[in-house]
Amino acid sequence: MQSHDHQQTDPVYKIVREDDWAAACRAGVYLGSADDKRDGFIHLSAAHQLSGTARKHFKDQRNLILVRFQASDLGTRLRWETSRGGELFPHFYGSLPTVLAREQNALPLDADGIPVLPEVVVS
Repeated sequence: MQSHDHQQTDPVYKIVREDDWAAACRAGVYLGSADDKRDGFIHLSAAHQLSGTARKHFKDQRNLILVRFQASDLGTRLRWETSRGGELFPHFYGSLPTVLAREQNALPLDADGIPVLPEVVVS
């Protein structure tokens, strides 16, 4: 497992179903998707990884939101580990307190069924 302090200043993101996030907010913690639970950590993405994540894992899924966190708020349970294509991805180990979310944006789908990322992320 690798960790990089310079990435602690970056935002990290989670694409999640609206109803799952609403339930997490009521509970105060996000426990992860079925894939997260299977893998033993919550999959997050850096800004430059979001397009690939949306295309690969969320095509044709409606009612999604993008939740932004500040990596530095997530402490030592956030680890940057080798994943898709040998690239380092942010993984969060444990229950993710929803109070740490900095922003949420709805993700409509484009004509091809790919979630459309907010301009602040893709610019």
